[in-house]
Amino acid sequence: MSVQDRIAPDRPFPPVEGVSHRFVTVRGVRFHVAQAGPAAGDATGPAEAVVLLHGFPQHWYAWRRLMPELARDRRVFAIDLRGCGWSDAPSGGYDSAGLLEDVLGVLDALGLERVRLVGHQSGGWLGFRLCLAAPERFSAFLAVNSAHPWPRRRFGLPLYAWRYWYTALWEYPGVGRRVLRHWPALTRAMLRYWAGRAAGIEESAVQEFARACTAPQRARAGEQLLWQFVLHDIPALAGGRFRDQRLTVPTLVLLGDRDPVVRPQPLVGAQDFTEALTVRVVPGGHLLAEEIPEVVAAVAREHFGRA
Repeated sequence: MSVQDRIAPDRPFPPVEGVSHRFVTVRGVRFHVAQAGPAAGDATGPAEAVVLLHGFPQHWYAWRRLMPELARDRRVFAIDLRGCGWSDAPSGGYDSAGLLEDVLGVLDALGLERVRLVGHQSGGWLGFRLCLAAPERFSAFLAVNSAHPWPRRRFGLPLYAWRYWYTALWEYPGVGRRVLRHWPALTRAMLRYWAGRAAGIEESAVQEFARACTAPQRARAGEQLLWQFVLHDIPALAGGRFRDQRLTVPTLVLLGDRDPVVRPQPLVGAQDFTEALTVRVVPGGHLLAEEIPEVVAAVAREHFGRA
């Protein structure tokens, strides 16, 4: 593993005040990391940094409004996952097990032994997998607009699975990459729909995320990310394979009351399987970190403080 700083990106980074960029190479893949906050050697900075994991079809820029809020008193690192943003997009390695190894490797390359974790949407799901696999690496976890692995059985997957209808157009092998590449209007429409009436997702950001998915290798990567979830994670979830796994990392799931995708009903009551998890609902849609970053930052500080 190696760390490389100040490498010229394939295309310019959208500017965010106080954010710098670096690349680390892990498992033969070059990962982009956006960072902000006190320098590593600053005595005023906390020992534990915050690591941010984005969802799909976004990248590190999804945290553009939250990073400055959190970086006031701590180091913050936003990782572009494999195939997303400015990270490399190899042909394979997009299953959750591979992504898990990617993130742990990036933490090692950055010299981060133990961190506070925040994940949005599919990045939140990956966060749960990380906390179950390597709990010693995470002191607290905030999952934003994300499902967890212990839904209440009486609600059933089919009752809420229809809310993910759009993934069928992005995930099917050979079809998803073509939709992402040649039909960016769908990506733009979904981002606007997720935010609803909120003004937090400005049009320039919508265009950025949609444009990032149109590059051939990134369209293929997006298809792979979603298809690997269908092949591995959905069967594990439906079969109840996580019910014997106990979450020990203090975790808070933060949901929007107007989120059209992730609804709170099947997620409340996970205490039957872990006492480390709570669910909180606030006003907002599916992109809370962009809609109400000050609220998300306040919730994160409160949760991290308790943890």
